[in-house]
Amino acid sequence: MEDDPTSDKEIREVLSLSKVAVVGMSKNPSKAAHYVPRYLTEQGYDITPVNPNSEEILGKRSYDSVSEITENVDVVNIFRPSDQVLPVVQEAIKIKPKVIWLQEGIHNLEAEELAKKEGIRVIFNRCMLAEHQRLS
Repeated sequence: MEDDPTSDKEIREVLSLSKVAVVGMSKNPSKAAHYVPRYLTEQGYDITPVNPNSEEILGKRSYDSVSEITENVDVVNIFRPSDQVLPVVQEAIKIKPKVIWLQEGIHNLEAEELAKKEGIRVIFNRCMLAEHQRLS
């Protein structure tokens, strides 16, 4: 998998945004899809869980899909396999986030190009927790 070309300056800009929807967020504390958003919550981020199999995660209402979220979302952070990213990005475009962030090991070129066409920045194959710790 290729490396994401986003500069540290751009990553810092993205990390300064506070409203993050986490697609594929997990209730299982041993999974990155749980401990990464938990860490972000502890750092002051406003996390919105998106997982159709859970009603609530970390005390927050969990949405079935990202397009159901009514408040503004700056970043859509995706914890789904690369081959499942395209429909998530198609949904995410409807709520017009500034950034789509694909966690470590995740990239989908078609989804990336679609998001960029809509003016949405895409970061891929990076962990939001690791980048936050590295840059702060």
